[in-house]
Amino acid sequence: MWQGKKLILGVTGSIAAYKSAELVRLLVKQGADVQVVMTPEAHQFITPLTLSTLSRHPVLTEISTDATWHNHVQLGREADILLIAPATAHTLAKMASGLCDNLLLAVYLSATCPVTVAPAMDEDMWFHPATQTQLDKLAAHGVDILEVNQGELASGLLGWGRMMEPADIIATLQERWITPTHQFQGKKVLITAGPTREPFDPVRYISNYSSGKMGFALAKTFAWMGAEVQLVAGPTSIMPPHHPRIHLTRVETASQMKQACQHFFPESDITIMAAAVADYRPQQIATEKIKKHENTLQLTLEKNEDILLALGQQKQPQQWLIGFALETHHDATLAMEKMQHKRLDMIILNSLDEPASAFHHDTNKISIFDRFGNEMHFPVKHKSAVAHDIAMALLRLMQA
Repeated sequence: MWQGKKLILGVTGSIAAYKSAELVRLLVKQGADVQVVMTPEAHQFITPLTLSTLSRHPVLTEISTDATWHNHVQLGREADILLIAPATAHTLAKMASGLCDNLLLAVYLSATCPVTVAPAMDEDMWFHPATQTQLDKLAAHGVDILEVNQGELASGLLGWGRMMEPADIIATLQERWITPTHQFQGKKVLITAGPTREPFDPVRYISNYSSGKMGFALAKTFAWMGAEVQLVAGPTSIMPPHHPRIHLTRVETASQMKQACQHFFPESDITIMAAAVADYRPQQIATEKIKKHENTLQLTLEKNEDILLALGQQKQPQQWLIGFALETHHDATLAMEKMQHKRLDMIILNSLDEPASAFHHDTNKISIFDRFGNEMHFPVKHKSAVAHDIAMALLRLMQA
């Protein structure tokens, strides 16, 4: 599967660099052509000789050595994948900021191929708001961020931040970039993502904290698995996935999202409502900006139509309808009641009580319930992995 594929492996200054040797060995064994690019700091953790011996290519570190210039533009354009593993907090921050003070960063900024990073750091560093902000920026730039593992860290503590194991990295890359699957080939999938905005004057609105990350991850996963995806997205600050089988429709309000869903739903084989649609909207919208004359402002809200309920009532026997339930408590009873009331085939429950499931996080912790009474519970995972779990659960349900 990797035969003839060119992969650039970026190695940065982390204790996890020892895993890079196994990563190179496994990739070469499977037929990949691996070119290692190291940051100067990485030399403190693993020698270029080890990686050049395993990759069968000289390891590159500097833009030029003696009379030789290493063409970072050519490296970035000719590769099939740029993988940075391990990726330190330092390197991730530089990537997010567009800094370019070593060869690896120059290759990254020149890359036209998919870019994947496997972060490695201590738990406090991983969860620090500054690190999460940089990861959000990289995700917005289209960088594929692998989930971190939980376990023993270099600090001696137990926690999140361990780099994904080499075999799992290769399997994930293969699944996402090397071997597209065809489980949903020929299926038309409608996916909603992000929040809606309900204006009450020309410059203000009511909304929620949804980032759209979960819906975008689902769109990317189903397209990769062969489906033709109609992605209806509310206003988000991150870029939606780019894929020839993903067709994006932008909306602002719940009413607009309803119209888009009503348009695409009759032709959809599968519909996944991952958007956080506003339950209420202002009854009146001022034509001019409301001035702050009084100490209080009273808004009268009216209920938006429940899009998921409406689709459930229109659903045909051959169609599959999936919803999400976000509760302040991880209440399975509420989720299953919602599934039955809205005629869903499957519902995904996540809870605001779980820190990793909060809005804007790259991770999520879910439970899946289906109409046959099956339930599945998953640990905290990156949303791309969560999307894959949802897709596979649906596939099993459709084949039952």
